[in-house]
Amino acid sequence: MSLTLFQPGDKVITTEKLVTSTWTNNLNNFQNQHTSSIQANFTSPTSSGQFFIELYNEPTQNLTSSVEVQCSIAYGHRFGSGSPAFTDNTGSLGIGASKVIYSQYQQLIFNDELSFFQFDTHIPNHIYVINVNRSRYKHNLRPGTLNLHLSASSILDGVGEIKLTDDSVTQGGVSTQTSLGRQFNIVSGANGIMSGSNLGQVNNSSSYGLFYPDAGVILLNADNFAGALSASQDPAVSTNTNRNHQLLRNTMSGSIGGDGTSGGDEDDPSGDTFILDSEEKVTSQFYFVRARNLEYNYTTNPSFVDTTGALNFDSMIDNPSVYITTVGLFNNAGDMVAVAKLSQPITKDFTKEALVRVKLDY
Repeated sequence: MSLTLFQPGDKVITTEKLVTSTWTNNLNNFQNQHTSSIQANFTSPTSSGQFFIELYNEPTQNLTSSVEVQCSIAYGHRFGSGSPAFTDNTGSLGIGASKVIYSQYQQLIFNDELSFFQFDTHIPNHIYVINVNRSRYKHNLRPGTLNLHLSASSILDGVGEIKLTDDSVTQGGVSTQTSLGRQFNIVSGANGIMSGSNLGQVNNSSSYGLFYPDAGVILLNADNFAGALSASQDPAVSTNTNRNHQLLRNTMSGSIGGDGTSGGDEDDPSGDTFILDSEEKVTSQFYFVRARNLEYNYTTNPSFVDTTGALNFDSMIDNPSVYITTVGLFNNAGDMVAVAKLSQPITKDFTKEALVRVKLDY
């Protein structure tokens, strides 16, 4: 078997960015959000629901392959307030789910537990986190596409609706570099453009949050929402009964549940707005496979010869004609590493040349 080496110019590499909606089935707006009573379980201080709540695209009782986690919501507090302590033993007071969440994101963003989250000039003790599922944001979330509206008549008091976006367009794409990649402010506005001159609406000394598109993380400044929440469910209140991330989930979905207990497999409120696009870099390598007129005019198919090695078809002696159906790519050791099938056979003889373009995406 003869092989033809690729020549300079026979291989071309290109990279494209594919932009799609972050949500399953390319859904533009993640409006109908579903939770699971199994996952969103608050029965003990160490139950999964104390740490985070997962949002699904369909009711989880459907038990179908189309049910997928879209994102999760969590609440973190520097001192462990807002969640029950793991135990009542000496030294464990204040060590609960909210402190674990706060410390987790400290490590992810700062690589230590000595730095604190700062939103412009303000350093709060607690944060909300929306973490987009890894399979949903692909390579990264696309800056300028975040549109998150928070509204719930029983929770938001006097504000009605808060429309949030990142400030990437306003900043001309300039970002702060962190351990989680690029960092943008989350501000009042739409499509990456900040409205007004203040980073925050309730607390003008701080932004609403921070956006990490390369890690799929939306970090919200809880103090900038505390004044908008009803006093009985203000996340700034340090009690062990608050389910603060459930409150944020309610404002995202528009559901009414002031005690933070709404949810479960049947939970299907008509939400407000959560629009976000993902980017995926697709690298394509093109191989231009050339079969010149003097090449590949014979076949090694054993059916063309008899037991003595004589040709079964006299036409292959003076005027051979074959059909190209497959192109094989080999490494330098002669091992086949890729195969390309043609949509239809190509006739090849001494009077014809063939040029086949093979494309590999990765």
